[in-house]
Amino acid sequence: MHELRILGLLITDRIKEAGKTQDILSRFAPIIKSRLGFHEVTEKVCSRVGFILLHISGPREECDHLEGELGEIGGLELQKMVFTF
Repeated sequence: MHELRILGLLITDRIKEAGKTQDILSRFAPIIKSRLGFHEVTEKVCSRVGFILLHISGPREECDHLEGELGEIGGLELQKMVFTF
């Protein structure tokens, strides 16, 4: 059974957590179908808070593993929508 999941990641300290997050996302690249990243930028400052929207699809176990690893990052809040087919 496959799942399509939409994950929303709120990163409260991009500068501190970006490396860990990027490492995990790179390792799970085969199940990440789309990725959008947002953060506030002005002419003088770049926000430390970031938001990533992921569309993932693959075996349930792999999707769960990705979520589990992301959940271990301090300063990261994860929310999701799940569609099973």
